[in-house]
Amino acid sequence: MLASALLVGIAVLTNPASAATPAQPRTDAHVTTIAAHTAVDTRIDNLHSRLQITATQESLWQPVAQVMRDNAAAMDSLRQSRTANAHSMSAVDDLRSYGQFIDTHADGIKKLTPPFEALYNSMSDAQKHNADLIFRNDRHATTKKG
Repeated sequence: MLASALLVGIAVLTNPASAATPAQPRTDAHVTTIAAHTAVDTRIDNLHSRLQITATQESLWQPVAQVMRDNAAAMDSLRQSRTANAHSMSAVDDLRSYGQFIDTHADGIKKLTPPFEALYNSMSDAQKHNADLIFRNDRHATTKKG
């Protein structure tokens, strides 16, 4: 249940339903693990491709991608801490840990919305329609899985 609750919002932006575009050079401020870095960059590249980001929109896309990386790093850090302490947590500790996940996820969505809105506002009508479908369909697919 925890996984599905956390993934509902994240998967809206990161569902890898199409092939990834070639990796673009990046400067990552928060690299946690190679596996987490690779997964988030794959999701970012996928979304970039699916949203059909143009060369002109790259300067608006980069802040979106960076917030996605930062959010993934924050969630990965919480996940590692929870895993490390899972066997010694009391029920109250478990609830607090879950609350931290939810708060961090909500904060991440709040941080992602302004740069995504700027990108969205730069999109053509066809891109906006496509983005709306991606978010709508990915949300429903993720909700059905949970």
